[in-house]
Amino acid sequence: MKTKIGLISLGCAKNLVDSELMLGMLGNEYEITNNEAEAQVIIVNTCGFIERAKQESINAILEMAEYKNKNCKGLVVTGCLAERYQDEIFKEMPEVDAVIGTGNYSDIVIALKKVIEGEHYSNYKALQNLKYLDNERIITTGKGFAYLKIAEGCDNCCTYCIIPSLRGQYRSRNMESIIKEAKVLSNGGYKEIILIAQDTTRYGIDIYGKKMLATLIRELSRIENIKWIRILYCYPEAIDDELLEEVAVNQKVCKYLDIPIQHIDNNILKKMGRRTNKEDILTLIRKIRNKIPDVILRTSLIVGFPGEDHEQFESLLEFVNNIKFDRLGVFKYSREENTPAAKLSNQVSDKLKTDRYNKLMELQQKVVFEKNLNRLNKVYTSIVDGVCDDGIFYLGRTYAESPDVDSKVYFTSPKPLCKGDFVDVKILNTDEYDLIGGVVDEFTQ
Repeated sequence: MKTKIGLISLGCAKNLVDSELMLGMLGNEYEITNNEAEAQVIIVNTCGFIERAKQESINAILEMAEYKNKNCKGLVVTGCLAERYQDEIFKEMPEVDAVIGTGNYSDIVIALKKVIEGEHYSNYKALQNLKYLDNERIITTGKGFAYLKIAEGCDNCCTYCIIPSLRGQYRSRNMESIIKEAKVLSNGGYKEIILIAQDTTRYGIDIYGKKMLATLIRELSRIENIKWIRILYCYPEAIDDELLEEVAVNQKVCKYLDIPIQHIDNNILKKMGRRTNKEDILTLIRKIRNKIPDVILRTSLIVGFPGEDHEQFESLLEFVNNIKFDRLGVFKYSREENTPAAKLSNQVSDKLKTDRYNKLMELQQKVVFEKNLNRLNKVYTSIVDGVCDDGIFYLGRTYAESPDVDSKVYFTSPKPLCKGDFVDVKILNTDEYDLIGGVVDEFTQ
């Protein structure tokens, strides 16, 4: 009888891919279960990016440790928190039996064998290559869409960010490897491929000597059964005309760009270690919207960075009001140890961070509501992600929504649908963020 394995995946989509790879490595030898109560070994793949993520990871570890008083015989911690705190996890949480860093996911099979035999295990050797990405994955997102990691690590070294020390320098994945996996995903019924990396726009520079994201997209679009290609994490300073042209003309590429800007004040951007400025950002946004009129723009911003004064925040607020991003994520600055920004003077109080966060989100809520009103009575192609618990509404997304981070489209259909189906949905109503509609066909149109 096979040992039952449970896995909790926390953090970003990049971390989720690593979780799916670990499941793939274990799937033949162990039984995978979604019920932690019956798992004999539990893996927690952690996030350690900011304080809130660290606390969520610690809470998850401690919660899973409770099962060791019942059916669970072993607890394994992997991912960014494991890499960041390494042997401290053993000292602070003796319930943990194995700890694996971000460069050692391939060791998960060894770790489980040791744990099942009653031994402890740890490994933090530096990751030299990305061959582990070639392993078989067990996709957890369900039929329809899958994430595809094209690079690992980061060279940007923003002063607030711990990622380069956790994930190493930027390393592009071989294009042949990416295309091979995309074909496997396509053959498995996954019709939307979402390209991810810490910075997708730098793909190829380290191994091909130039940016190759546009070329990669063209090659992926030749795979017949792939219907949508979505690109996330495009750093603004690396977006060039070739990429914009490919997004504009390639029918399979979602007209959707995720561009983390973080701020608009030049002094704050400089202290953040960002490689762009206000003028370049505004020029880029104008260029994108001129080149791709129906584009959806998503960005992320940080409020309360050290030294951010009232005027600098007000300029950020004005920027958001004028630009009217379709999608916006806001983070309260997290003072992370061993980052240059943590040593800066004039740290902003938690109360002020929260006030500024709330102001930005309230403004963005109004922006999104207005944009959603403009979508009423229009028909959009939507991918089916599933069916709601009530059994009446299906859950889906148009090209304008990325999974997990954006709003959703709820719609009815006169006939049964399956995950991964593409249907035309007429938008009939909206709430603050989500859209409500119904499937149309040649008769109802």
